[in-house]
Amino acid sequence: MNHSRLFLLSVVMILTGCTGLPDGIEPVSELDLERYKGTWYEIARLDHSFEEGLSSVTADYALNPDGSVTVTNRGYSDEEGKWQEADGHAVPVEGAPAGHLKVSFFGPFYASYVVFILDSDYNTAYVTGYNRDYLWLLSRSPEVDEKTLDDFRKTAREQGFDLGELIVVDQSRNLPASKGN
Repeated sequence: MNHSRLFLLSVVMILTGCTGLPDGIEPVSELDLERYKGTWYEIARLDHSFEEGLSSVTADYALNPDGSVTVTNRGYSDEEGKWQEADGHAVPVEGAPAGHLKVSFFGPFYASYVVFILDSDYNTAYVTGYNRDYLWLLSRSPEVDEKTLDDFRKTAREQGFDLGELIVVDQSRNLPASKGN
């Protein structure tokens, strides 16, 4: 099976999961989707089959007039030597804190998208899924300083995440030519 099909199949399989929350994880109470929209760079993640071998991963969020969010995830497949893209749709979970959304990349199947830490400038976000197998550090910049990464690791451990499979994402294709190529 080629990487594109595996990527799509894995996304579909993960999104048939749950829209609940990991025990003890609290979504941020305030999330201004207008400020959250735009491009976020994946700095670190717990690796999964649907992102395996992908570098320079980004997530683009566009706010729709009905309050939903269009999601475009993009990453470079080192194995295939080309970009992979998956388009989805997110909506706030009814009755939940603002940082708890549900996202779908395939029909009516949704999975949790939980922003549990967001800095006041909307420059970094810690995101998980319905359990602690999913974890991302997102940033508005393709690079963060070591302190930001260390703080993320420390907080994730304190929140009960197993960081044994954590990878720092190569963002070199998203850096200016003088730095990344």
